Amino acid sequence: MGLSLAKHVLGPDSRAMMLRMIFLALCLTGSAARAELVVFAAASLKEPVDAIAADFDDVVVSYGGSGKMARQVSLGAPADVVLLANDDWMMVLIQGGHVQADSVVDFASNRLVLVGQSGMADLALEADEILNALDGGRIAIGLTEAVPAGIYAKAALQSLGLWDAVVAQLAEVDNVRAALALVARGQAPLGIVYASDVRVTDAVRQVAVFPAESHPIIRYQAALTPDADPMARAFVAALTVAAGQAHLADAGFLPPMVATQ
Repeated sequence: MGLSLAKHVLGPDSRAMMLRMIFLALCLTGSAARAELVVFAAASLKEPVDAIAADFDDVVVSYGGSGKMARQVSLGAPADVVLLANDDWMMVLIQGGHVQADSVVDFASNRLVLVGQSGMADLALEADEILNALDGGRIAIGLTEAVPAGIYAKAALQSLGLWDAVVAQLAEVDNVRAALALVARGQAPLGIVYASDVRVTDAVRQVAVFPAESHPIIRYQAALTPDADPMARAFVAALTVAAGQAHLADAGFLPPMVATQ
């Protein structure tokens, strides 16, 4: 029976009771819909986090660029756990009170690499060689002001004196997996991604590795939001124990590192 119809056939007390029942039903429905553990994670973490999530009941994982994930959490998105590939974005959430500061933990690190299609030979990280390989095409890269892989890539290119030579050739995209996909589909001759991303597809290969000292340490951090589900702490712990670290290692990630830069 619709509310408009109920207004005409029920008395005032009955209508009030019905409205209270509808309100209670909506609350219970919302509560049930929110019963899952919700994880917001950097796109590069998909394979190991999917494997870890499979050991839990009712886990929903949303993947995207760390900047996008952090912004959504800061705007009130209903996440329980946040997994980011950049400590600056995590600091934004800490300072805004959007995550529990004492819950933040490093659980992995990574390498930054240059990739081309599977038949491409190795390249030296020199302007002439990169531009020749591009042959007028573009370098697929995460957004250099928002996506961690893009932020690290910009720092590395600047450190190696390559930025001015290639900045006009960049194709900036929303996350590192989108950059990988452009190269895999042949829409960009080169891309800058994480070493772990190379394992996702046989259509690309690593053609150069950026020196670790050319960019900030690639830190993957986990945190709980202020109203996180009780199961959230167990999920974060699962990233740091031997089984979780094995999933990460199998996917090409490195153990966590402490930032010194």
